[in-house]
Amino acid sequence: MAEVFGHLTTDDTEKANRYRSHRLCPFNNKVPNCTKDKAKDPLGVCSIYHENHPVITCPIRFREDWLITDDAASFFFQKDANWSSLTEVRLNDSQGKSAGNIDVVLVAYDDKGKIYDFGALEVQAVYISGNVRDPFAYFMKDPKDRASMDWTKEPNYPRPDYLSSSRKRLAPQLLFKGGILHSWQKKIAVALNKSFFATLPKLKKVSKAKADIAWLIYDLELIEEKGHEAGKYSLKKVDEVFTEFEPALLSITTASPGKVEDFIKLLQEKLDDQIETPPINKTIGKPF
Repeated sequence: MAEVFGHLTTDDTEKANRYRSHRLCPFNNKVPNCTKDKAKDPLGVCSIYHENHPVITCPIRFREDWLITDDAASFFFQKDANWSSLTEVRLNDSQGKSAGNIDVVLVAYDDKGKIYDFGALEVQAVYISGNVRDPFAYFMKDPKDRASMDWTKEPNYPRPDYLSSSRKRLAPQLLFKGGILHSWQKKIAVALNKSFFATLPKLKKVSKAKADIAWLIYDLELIEEKGHEAGKYSLKKVDEVFTEFEPALLSITTASPGKVEDFIKLLQEKLDDQIETPPINKTIGKPF
């Protein structure tokens, strides 16, 4: 684990211990406390280490100082626009059925407060494979002595699951919610971790003026503070990529095919096994 309740596991300051003891979230959650997984027993893991680098696993972690809304607004609206943000906005299809909630909707309004434009900001953290609650619970029982614990040899060691994050979360979001927004000719911004974006298929870039989607790419930068031995991670935008909607959706939802010869080889192996080990048929004498 890298960050727990917004602080490094090695951070033994009074503030870090207060956030742990009260289960607080420093990243603009809807309430002061962390509510990840379970409201009464939250899984306060904001990010985990993978190959010695932090990977964001909680979508609320991207709300640090609301930098993501500033970056999205610069894509959606003119520089002098008045805008505000609304979180968890339900999006319905033509039948009135929910297509899901939009993480953040940015609205531009005139001098009378009337909305004249909007854009959708989706936040995509990384799924975890394995079990992260066990090491989290173990750490929380004694944070001071277990700050640098080694969990690598334990079963179900947690790792980022980039494939599931894109196929089970990102692709459906773009397909359903993104499809509705695109039909309305509204722009979409996607905030995600640098390491996650690196695993996506290559996207065809266009200019900002022609783009339907802005991919806002962030990383966690370690900031050393005076009198603070552990330091802290700070959210930083490291890149932005602009794409059109349909080419980007096609790239993400189209699997990269392997060799058909390899699949035939697998089929042959299974057929050979079936032929060499025929099923055993037994006759039941006088069953009645």
